Amino acid sequence: MTRERDERTGNDGPELTDEGWWASVLQDELSMGHPGGRGDRAGNGHGLAADHADPAPDWEAARGLYEADETVELTVIGYNRGGLLVAWGALRGFVPASHLVEFPNDALEPERKAALARRVGGRLSLKVIELEPAKGRIVFSERAARAGPGQRQLLLNSLKAGDQVSGVVTNVCDFGAFVDLGGVEGLVHVSEVSWNRVAHPRDVLTPNQSVDVVVLSVDRDQARVALSLKRLRPDPWATVEQRYDVGQVIEGRITNVVNFGAFMSLEDGLEGLIHVSELAEGHFLHPRNVVREGDLVRARILSIDGANRRLSLSLRRNSHEALPA
Repeated sequence: MTRERDERTGNDGPELTDEGWWASVLQDELSMGHPGGRGDRAGNGHGLAADHADPAPDWEAARGLYEADETVELTVIGYNRGGLLVAWGALRGFVPASHLVEFPNDALEPERKAALARRVGGRLSLKVIELEPAKGRIVFSERAARAGPGQRQLLLNSLKAGDQVSGVVTNVCDFGAFVDLGGVEGLVHVSEVSWNRVAHPRDVLTPNQSVDVVVLSVDRDQARVALSLKRLRPDPWATVEQRYDVGQVIEGRITNVVNFGAFMSLEDGLEGLIHVSELAEGHFLHPRNVVREGDLVRARILSIDGANRRLSLSLRRNSHEALPA
């Protein structure tokens, strides 16, 4: 799959090969695991050896646990803002809060901290979901442990591109959202959240939300699944030339104003550009002197290019006065 480029922001869309966002699994929560949490004797609690013990045997045991997709019961020895710290032999593992069962991920900071503190000293049934000895990191999941041993591989073998599946959102971060499919986590990249422009995935998705998604690709060797939320609905650009005509006057709302013009939404997932030269007659310092985000306006369609996802509009060739909201 090739990468799409967003002409409004210059950002690239997803490429279904590893370009860094898979390596950022749980990055938000891991970055919150700063030193100082209770029981954090290793300094950051992410796989570092305690008491100078040789960690090699424990890394090997963790690898075997991961490959067999088996569960293990571990004691919670501490916590930080991002989740819980657990003892794994000579290592210290991390359980992100989003991978805890029945945890208030959307709670305010004091309630979240108290909920984590109450888990210290208890025991959790866990599965290894991420293992990077070179980085000294081992990550566990209570949510994944709800699926029986071997379930991950069975699920990976059954998934294929085009499947529609259900899952639960476990984590929402800048680059997308992770969805638990029942023992395997898939990623909905930010560009696959909605046909509409999305400032941040959390504007659409929240942790613990149940969602239906479409499978884009499956990497069974790396246990990676790329998902899409927006492809549950037809691409509005696919039929734009059949539904609209050049010269047609349409109504829409201004969604973004930039130096070179303004974008107007015709319908969900379908935006057109009003170039600065097509905003109004005469001279004006900035497009915001003519329109602002949220204005409802009438515009004339100048050109339609569905293949390249471009639609040109004009206000100056029609009334540019804002309509009543």
